[in-house]
Amino acid sequence: MAANNVREKLSLWDRRGEPTAPLTDAQSDSVAEVRAAAEILPVPSELPIEDLCSLSSRSLHSPFSTTVPDSTEDVLLKGFQMLDMENARIETAQQFFSWFANLQTKMDLEEGEQYRKTREHFHSYQEQCDAILADVHAALDHLDTLQKQYLFVSNKTGTLHEACEQLLKEQAELVDLAESIQQKLSYFNELENINTKLNSPSLSVNSEGFIPMLSKLDDCIEYVSSHPNFKDYPVYLAKFKQCLSKAVHFMKSHIVNTMHNLTSQLTKRDPLGLANADNAFTLYYVKFRAAAPKVRTLIEQIEERADKIQEYHNLLEAVHQCYLDQRERLLSPSITSTITDLTSQNSKDHCALVRSGCAFMVHVCQDEHQLYNEFFSRPSPRLDELLEKLCLSLYDMLRPLIIHVIHLETLSELCGILKNEMLEDHVHNNAGQLGAFDAVVKQMLEDVQERLVYRTHIYIQTDITGYNPAPGDLAYPEKLEMMERIAQSLKEEQIKLLSQEASFSDVRLEDPGSRRSSTSSVTEASRMQASISPADLHGMWYPTVRRTLVCLSKLYRCIDRAVFQGLSQEALSACIQSLLKASDIILKNKTQVDGQLFLIKHLLIMREQIAPFHTDFAIKEISLDLKKTRDAAFKILNPKAVPKFFRLNSHNAILEFLLEGTPEIKEHYIDSKKDVDRYLKLSCEQFIQQQTHIFVGTLEELLAKVAALKTMAIEGGPTYNLSQQPWAQPAKINEIVTATYRVMKGKLPATLQSMSLYLANRDTEFILFKPVRNNIQQVFQKTHALLQEEYSGEDLQIIACPSMEQVNLLLSVSK
Repeated sequence: MAANNVREKLSLWDRRGEPTAPLTDAQSDSVAEVRAAAEILPVPSELPIEDLCSLSSRSLHSPFSTTVPDSTEDVLLKGFQMLDMENARIETAQQFFSWFANLQTKMDLEEGEQYRKTREHFHSYQEQCDAILADVHAALDHLDTLQKQYLFVSNKTGTLHEACEQLLKEQAELVDLAESIQQKLSYFNELENINTKLNSPSLSVNSEGFIPMLSKLDDCIEYVSSHPNFKDYPVYLAKFKQCLSKAVHFMKSHIVNTMHNLTSQLTKRDPLGLANADNAFTLYYVKFRAAAPKVRTLIEQIEERADKIQEYHNLLEAVHQCYLDQRERLLSPSITSTITDLTSQNSKDHCALVRSGCAFMVHVCQDEHQLYNEFFSRPSPRLDELLEKLCLSLYDMLRPLIIHVIHLETLSELCGILKNEMLEDHVHNNAGQLGAFDAVVKQMLEDVQERLVYRTHIYIQTDITGYNPAPGDLAYPEKLEMMERIAQSLKEEQIKLLSQEASFSDVRLEDPGSRRSSTSSVTEASRMQASISPADLHGMWYPTVRRTLVCLSKLYRCIDRAVFQGLSQEALSACIQSLLKASDIILKNKTQVDGQLFLIKHLLIMREQIAPFHTDFAIKEISLDLKKTRDAAFKILNPKAVPKFFRLNSHNAILEFLLEGTPEIKEHYIDSKKDVDRYLKLSCEQFIQQQTHIFVGTLEELLAKVAALKTMAIEGGPTYNLSQQPWAQPAKINEIVTATYRVMKGKLPATLQSMSLYLANRDTEFILFKPVRNNIQQVFQKTHALLQEEYSGEDLQIIACPSMEQVNLLLSVSK
């Protein structure tokens, strides 16, 4: 029964529903291994297993056999002895099975002995574990009691700790509150200290505690102003403002008194402000610079606070005004006196006066800025206002002189001084200090430019347009021939001098290098002298050309581009008209070639000289076209001129006048540079045509008659035979050809000589004469073709027209 109970309890351990002691996979595997091992019971080692097995097998095969072999009996006997059954006998199968069962039972007992012992050990261990478990349960009960007591004590301690922390927090808050209140009250408590210091008779703005007191006062005002919710806020703010007003008054009085004292000292030394240039620096600058450190520290404090507090800003403005008033009081009489002296010293030299006056004002502006920076670190627009006012005294003195200058050279030089020397050299390099001087100089420059433009208009009208040439101005080609002779004589003298130097070179005791350099320089001078033609000399130009180009060169860098374009167009147009007028006079008094070459020469000079001007010589003119208005008004006054289908009533003409009689605005461009090119082209074409006509005019008339005769024959007129025409007889043709060749041979060298004399440039001469030569060659080619076509060999011999080789040889002298 006990074994069965054990088995039942053991079966409950791993039942499928709710196992009492569920096993893990590893435990289940261990149980399976133990079970498999238990199923194979070992045989006692004392038994002869092999013999017993063979015996049993034989017994099993023949269980009813009564005969037992000897060997079997020995084995059984041996086994019986081992089992203490030697006296037993097995005679039947039943006895064998009984014996075998006893034997198996004994074997089981022997085999399970070890396991029983192990179970007993385990049982004893189980009892010990049960005892330990009981002790553990008792200990756990004690621990539960201790835990409950610990939790009780811990809760009490945490409550006490939280109470302490809350008390400490409240204490810290109270301390912070007290400190905050004390800090806030410190600003209000400073009022009494500040009042005491400001009312002290020994207070000085230069003392060490004055600036910290200002900082504290600024902090108090800023704090009180930022907390308008405090009690008595308006009262304390007003009191602090009163303290600030007192401090500002002390600073202002100190600085203003310092400035006035300096001015008074200098005024006593120079009551009329007439200090000369040598001691002016000592009088007006050294004293102020020496006093600058005494007030600069205080002024720096004012400048730092000027952007934050309005009182300091007003104080800074007052200090600026006081300083600038004192400087104006000192400088104004001295500057006026100096400018007056400069005017008296340079009354006849306006350029020197402007240069020296402007240089003086530049130094004044620079010195004033440097002195201002000694006192102040922040710029003030009032300083430029003062300097501009001082510079205007120079402008007021110079302007009456400038507006009475009549010479263009003086006005252009004044423009150069103001524009280049003053604005570009001085103002652009120091724009910060010369801003006021820049405005005055620009105003003065505008006045000079306006005067220059006005005088240029007058100059163009009187000296170019209204120029009346003297007989010597139109003495062409005599002037050129005279200059040519002078140049030739100078050239001969140079050659003679050179030959003399070469003949005495072997006896001179000179350095060879210096002798070679002197010889080369003389050679170069003679070459340059020989290359300059009389026509290229500036003094040989026609006066209006020289005046025009000089005028443009003066204006180019002095006035604006737009104004220069208008003046240049006017000047060039006037110059062209004067050249045309002079050319006509020379043409009438001399020859046509002289008039044409004179015009071409000076137009080439103008074209060459205006090329360096990088500007457009074109201007836009706007005109009002009243043609439609005139026509509409005429229709109103003369209704008969209107067609009948428009004559409905009298209002039609008025309506047409309103709709179609609006004046038109027209724009057109005038380009004086293109006018020069146009007149030059026209003059060259006239010269080419005129020279061609002089040389081969009779041949051209002959060819024109022949062409007309051919045209009549083609249009149905009578057939012609050129050799039978009275004017086309071989003898007549010979006279024409001979006369033409004679004219070419006689006049061609003179024409080329005139071109060389006037133009003085081989390339220009070649370009101008090339069309003439081409025209002559073409005329002779047409003549040869005509003669070959119309005349026989005997007639050609009578005509004896020069061959093309002869013509080309005659024309080759122009190359």
